[in-house]
Amino acid sequence: MDLKKKGFQLPENISFDSESHTNTYGKLTAEAFERGFGTTVGNSLRRVLLSSIEGAAVTAVRINGVLHEFSTLPGVKEDMVDIVLNIKQLRVKLHSDGPKIVSINIKGPGEVTGKDITGDQIEILNPDQHIATVDKGVKFSMELTVEKGKGYIPAKK
Repeated sequence: MDLKKKGFQLPENISFDSESHTNTYGKLTAEAFERGFGTTVGNSLRRVLLSSIEGAAVTAVRINGVLHEFSTLPGVKEDMVDIVLNIKQLRVKLHSDGPKIVSINIKGPGEVTGKDITGDQIEILNPDQHIATVDKGVKFSMELTVEKGKGYIPAKK
């Protein structure tokens, strides 16, 4: 199919700026598009690039004394839903290819944050992220599984 016969205007100039190229930055210019079509191409390109970025995240949580996500723990201010939402805010960097299990073991009183996570080959990028608040004398133990992946992967039932 010849796009010119259909009235589609191809970009006249496509160039790559090799002088500003780094490991984390590159500038590719494509111009001139038909009116309004640049936004369409730009949004599609942005979505493809963002879904292709590899990253690491917490994929599973096991908390001692908790049977399901709607439970509460005596001596812990937050319920499990809030704790899981706080864990989802953690930003992690995994320095290995396979999944890693890391842990939190705290005796209250105090605030549980990202810096309380112990394990090897993992870096918490926001160590001040609040996870939970524990009362005096309460033992709070948790295992977290951290994995690498691309895009969004839904949970398996």
